[in-house]
Amino acid sequence: MRADKGKTSLEKTLIDEEAHRAGFCKVRAARRTELAEDYIELIDDLLTHRGEARQVDIAARLGVTQPTVAKMLRRLAEEGLLESRRYRGVFLTEAGRTMARESRRRHAVVERFLIALGVSSDTARQDAEGIEHHVSGETLAAMRRFADERG
Repeated sequence: MRADKGKTSLEKTLIDEEAHRAGFCKVRAARRTELAEDYIELIDDLLTHRGEARQVDIAARLGVTQPTVAKMLRRLAEEGLLESRRYRGVFLTEAGRTMARESRRRHAVVERFLIALGVSSDTARQDAEGIEHHVSGETLAAMRRFADERG
């Protein structure tokens, strides 16, 4: 008698417990990193284009309150990604600048991949914003190869 006889299609495709746990752990870690990377990228953009990154500007760009920004900036400072200077805004550490570069690089690869699939530039840019934080190195490399072959 087959072990899956009488099971629904969902039960037949249910992954094992360890694989399931590993997948959820990866997603939770990516979600935590995603928010930090979004803040770091924005701060880097503001510093590059305006010469300063102030709490009020960050809040306006992200559509959140200043207390929300203040809490995240404290967390990022504790993680060694930025420094706050009284009356001068925030500045990225070398680790913060590295994070911004890496996040942008992943975003560019995902965006090029989506465009190579035939997705419009605007949609590819928007979709890449979420995907870039969750994609593995292996998948990113495959996306890069695909986009390079089609580009």
